[in-house]
Amino acid sequence: MTEDDLYESGIAIREEMFGPEGGKAKMDAVSDFQRDFELLVTRYCFASVWGRGVLSRAERSMLTMAMLIALGRPHEIGIHVAGAVANGVTREQIREVLIHAAPYCGIPAALDAFRVAEPILDRFEGA
Repeated sequence: MTEDDLYESGIAIREEMFGPEGGKAKMDAVSDFQRDFELLVTRYCFASVWGRGVLSRAERSMLTMAMLIALGRPHEIGIHVAGAVANGVTREQIREVLIHAAPYCGIPAALDAFRVAEPILDRFEGA
């Protein structure tokens, strides 16, 4: 794939997961300072990694949430909870990922994830 192909594929995956505001619109609004980084994320993270077969997007979402809990990245957890819903992960599955992370990542990390995830999930259920 060319860099342009990777970019287009990455944008498509980002928009499927996060809506237009997380894809092309985000790239159009990104600052010059962050542009190269966002291009890397779009091509590498989304096209080259999320675009692989083998694991489903739902499985990748659950793995990503668990890794973000382990890293203590609540802002990113919130973004990926929304992406997980778009990828077909249920509220119950998300809850199980957060519970499963507790003994491995620590209760405080899992608690932060619950605090971030619940209002996002509630927003989806209210829509």
